Amino acid sequence: MRMLDEARQSRATVVVAAEKPAKDPAGEAARAVRLLIDGMTCASCAGRVEKALARVPGVAAAEVNLAAETAQVILDRGASPADLAAAVEQAGYGLKAETFDLAVRGMTCASCAERVEKALARVPGVTGAEVNLAAERARVTGIDGLVSSDDLVRALEVAGYEASPHRPDARSTPGEGARDEAARRDRRDLALAAVLTLPLVAPMLLAVVGIDAALPGWAQLLLATPVQFWLGQRFYRSGLLAARAGTGNMDLLVALGTSAAYALSLWQLASGHGAGHGTEHLYFETSAAVVTLVLLGRYLESRAKRQATSAIRALMDLRPERARLRRPDGSEAEIDAAAVRVGDVVVVRPGERVPVDGRVREGASEVDESLLTGESLPVPKRVGDRVAGGAVNGSGLLLVETAAVGAETVLARIIRLVETAQGAKPPIQRLVDRVSAVFVPVVLALAALTVLGWLAAGAGVETALVNAVAVLVIACPCALGLATPAAIMAGTGVAARHGILIKDAEALETAHAVDAVVFDKTGTLTLGKPALVALEPAPGVDRLDLLRLAAGVQAGSEHPLARAVLAQATGEGIGAPPAASVSALPGRGVEAVVAGQNLRLGSRRLLAESGVEPGALAGRAAALKAEGRTVSWLFAADPTPRLLGLLAFGDALKDGAVEAVAALRRRGIRTLMLTGDNQGSAQAAARLLGLDEVVAEALPADKAAAVAELKARGHVVAMVGDGVNDAPALAAADLGIAMATGTDVAMHAAGITLMRGDPALVAACLDVARRTRAKIRQNLFWAFVYNVVGLPLAMLGYLNPTVAGAAMAFSSVSVVANALLLRRWRPELGQGRA
Repeated sequence: MRMLDEARQSRATVVVAAEKPAKDPAGEAARAVRLLIDGMTCASCAGRVEKALARVPGVAAAEVNLAAETAQVILDRGASPADLAAAVEQAGYGLKAETFDLAVRGMTCASCAERVEKALARVPGVTGAEVNLAAERARVTGIDGLVSSDDLVRALEVAGYEASPHRPDARSTPGEGARDEAARRDRRDLALAAVLTLPLVAPMLLAVVGIDAALPGWAQLLLATPVQFWLGQRFYRSGLLAARAGTGNMDLLVALGTSAAYALSLWQLASGHGAGHGTEHLYFETSAAVVTLVLLGRYLESRAKRQATSAIRALMDLRPERARLRRPDGSEAEIDAAAVRVGDVVVVRPGERVPVDGRVREGASEVDESLLTGESLPVPKRVGDRVAGGAVNGSGLLLVETAAVGAETVLARIIRLVETAQGAKPPIQRLVDRVSAVFVPVVLALAALTVLGWLAAGAGVETALVNAVAVLVIACPCALGLATPAAIMAGTGVAARHGILIKDAEALETAHAVDAVVFDKTGTLTLGKPALVALEPAPGVDRLDLLRLAAGVQAGSEHPLARAVLAQATGEGIGAPPAASVSALPGRGVEAVVAGQNLRLGSRRLLAESGVEPGALAGRAAALKAEGRTVSWLFAADPTPRLLGLLAFGDALKDGAVEAVAALRRRGIRTLMLTGDNQGSAQAAARLLGLDEVVAEALPADKAAAVAELKARGHVVAMVGDGVNDAPALAAADLGIAMATGTDVAMHAAGITLMRGDPALVAACLDVARRTRAKIRQNLFWAFVYNVVGLPLAMLGYLNPTVAGAAMAFSSVSVVANALLLRRWRPELGQGRA
């Protein structure tokens, strides 16, 4: 029964692993496949799975082990592991999904991205594929064991693209070198194309000012041919692969358009036109100029896309390659940072980057974490404090005990989150993808219609073909494909630099519409630890003397209230006098001899038992208690009982909390607080913060219910929290915003993570989301305008093919450049104080 109970508690998963070939009962070569099936609860479940597998055509044998939760299946050559997965699902058991990230090279437009998605989706075992044209990435989900990275890479190679596995936490990817080589090749091809095209285009420009510098037709042919077939061969290659796959792309349009112009010129030249000095019937300059302009556009677009991914590269560059290991004997050795293990002690000298995540074991310094958290000021670090890999050490020497390495470090997790967000598609992109899928066939149809229309209108073949060429080269599927991902990459990148991690594109879509923000209190708006918030001396007692005596009584104690007193004394430069005969008074306070006086510090009950009256401080104590403060009394017990004063403790508001709420209210956003604290404490904090509404003494389920109620009233709700008890509300909200200073559970439940516990970043993250969405809408508007306006003008003969090619190249560059304007975004003054 215990085994069955354990099985019931586990998640439903299926893991498939191919094993060495076997022989089936017929004696033919067969494959042994092992499925890890989770979710079976009894012997009948095992029997059901076994029968389902046995019914699959091509299964020679199937045996299920309930205890091991596995199924051993022998397949002949006619069976597929995907059939097994389908049988398991039909029997009512789930499948575990695995995610693959690929770097894809060779995509030139939205149609290419659509083709890559389709090629990946056809791989057996793949359940979903998303392609980011701007990042040149593909994210694929598939049934664990039924699909591998090699299968996906081969599928893309067959489709005509280069691909390689991409590891988000790796310092560099296998495709990085290939992209650098491609950039150098693009520069070379562009330079050669420009040199060869300039003599063809210059006469056309000089003719405007009355200078006749036209080249003979044979010279034009010699200059245009290498541009068309050598430097432009990429368009033929990519377009041919697309045509073979039954689809189209931007390269196919360029290849068809320039080939038509080149072929028309060649025919005219062969017919005796333009053989001498004159170009009135030749269009070699058109074909060469279009190829050169498209190469220029691709080069500028590639540079812009690399700038859009600069946030990721900047984060990757933070990881030191070497670490200085402190051995048990005290000696030091410089080793590869990847070789450091959890528990190892590393030495971080002044000015060096911290190579690992860990805790300070020895030393004190200030650490610059600006590129990790967006915090502009160095953060003091002492023994026991956490440090993150990639931060820059200040002037002190630190010994750091390693707590996390590799993919588990804060920096690696940040990189994964940012790349996940940059690769995701918001809902608006789905519509764009559907348009892009039919874009090229529609443009080809419009080009054919242009030829037929001009011929029907009585124009010659030459005019009809030239206008059709303009239609082909003005089309801008690249701009459509880049509009959304370029803006998302730029927006999430600049947000990450300011300590805002956006987990997915849907969070961006939701954030712009938020009209109600719900805050947790403890650890979110407040520091989450007791602080001395009031120090009231009795008549005739000096305030500093009161603080000094209280610090003396509390010296050496580890109680949170004692630490608050000592922290306040240290902050005001007051040393604690030595204490003797220190003893705890259980449930009431503490007693000690300080400066020759027998002092007691504790509750109102202790005060009453000692026969001391609160006197003039009674009213102040009542007011503080009404605010939810914890009040302690300090008094001399003998020789003459005498009240010295009171100390009030509370959870102090974070710096910037008041400004955070004010910034939201200025934007017309309703602000609320949900807290498990008592009513008095909650109301006091709400008054200081200027909140619209507060709900106190709320359990985790109460918080989730309150969020659901707000949503039912028509609000788009963002929940801000940091603890395990906030996770249900974070998940229930339209948008969850978690503090990275809190728990992992809260961060997993949220769509946005603030890398430092600054509530002022809430307004900033809503702001950057709105700016990003605005850029997406602007880009899509201009991408559609280019096509909606350009295509009819080209069909009507108002666009020269060369001008059309320039407009097409400019469309992609302008869309990416507009998105890159987001990199200039900065939080407003007070929003995170970055």
